[in-house]
Amino acid sequence: MARVVVGMSGGVDSSVAALLLKNEGYEVVGITFQFIDDFDATDAVKVCEKLGIEHHVVDYREQFKSMIIDSFINDYKKGLTPNPCVLCNRDVKLKFLYDQMIEFNCDYMATGHYAKVIDGNLSKSVDLNKDQTYFLCQVPQERLKRILLPLEGIEKNKVRELASFVGLEVANKKDSTDVCFINAKFRDFLSLYVENNKGDIVDVKTNQVIGQHNGLSFYTIGQRRGLNIGGTEGKTYVVGKDMDKNILYIAMGDDNEYLMSDACLVSNFNYLGDEKIIDCKAKFRYRQQEIDVKLEWLDNNQVIVHYDNVKSVTPGQACVIYVDDKCLGGGIISEVRKNNEKLWYL
Repeated sequence: MARVVVGMSGGVDSSVAALLLKNEGYEVVGITFQFIDDFDATDAVKVCEKLGIEHHVVDYREQFKSMIIDSFINDYKKGLTPNPCVLCNRDVKLKFLYDQMIEFNCDYMATGHYAKVIDGNLSKSVDLNKDQTYFLCQVPQERLKRILLPLEGIEKNKVRELASFVGLEVANKKDSTDVCFINAKFRDFLSLYVENNKGDIVDVKTNQVIGQHNGLSFYTIGQRRGLNIGGTEGKTYVVGKDMDKNILYIAMGDDNEYLMSDACLVSNFNYLGDEKIIDCKAKFRYRQQEIDVKLEWLDNNQVIVHYDNVKSVTPGQACVIYVDDKCLGGGIISEVRKNNEKLWYL
């Protein structure tokens, strides 16, 4: 009988993943990671007891803090807008789950992600509204070859129905949508670690000072609300930050040319294909529509991604590439360009 270690968060997705694997005849070992101090494993424990499977809680708080929380805070201090879930899947969740797979002498590891993996090749889930290939884009292929994703062919409403049918209390548990280690308002959390150094808000078109910001780390590219600029007409957007001079750049207008770019430099690119391709599709945020792009491959796992004008491409976010339903990996946006030059106000 094949053994599989399942990452059990206590949510409905990982619970049903364990249920399906057990029903398929696998010997299931449930693993729940403790990543933060304010942590409750009760739901995961109850699910494993209900399913009659072995369960362990493993403390990774120290590693999670240094690798994810501290990195998240440092990126904001640099003016970036990071996506911690992409890095967490790469450096923490699926790395540590792989380690536990070896520790418990299992053949596979499994999670409740909505995606499809065959022989290490990553593809979209049947439920495209829940597809999570974006968040798995940086997981090394050697780990993907050992992963099982039982939910890849099931829509989310069916997952809840399965949980309810077998009497799992988590059947109607609310999905987690926020950053898992932030239990307060985002600004309040960031204020604990980042200084609120006020500085000038400058109109990027006129180079005139039109107000004061409350700390560059608290603003993101494309932001419209919370700028507290009086006397302006029409929509006003954050278009850039100068961390050295402590300047927040804004621009006005519905179709804002300063938010548009036609290329970005992507670093730490994890390529999951064979021969390197040129033409494909990409997206720069999880909920964004995929667009046609051309890839220019550089050394040191860097790629320049070329595209027609796209709004609010943001350093720190992930760029993920696709051919049809197949996800071929991704990396982190480190630079945004227009007309072959880095945008000076970013």
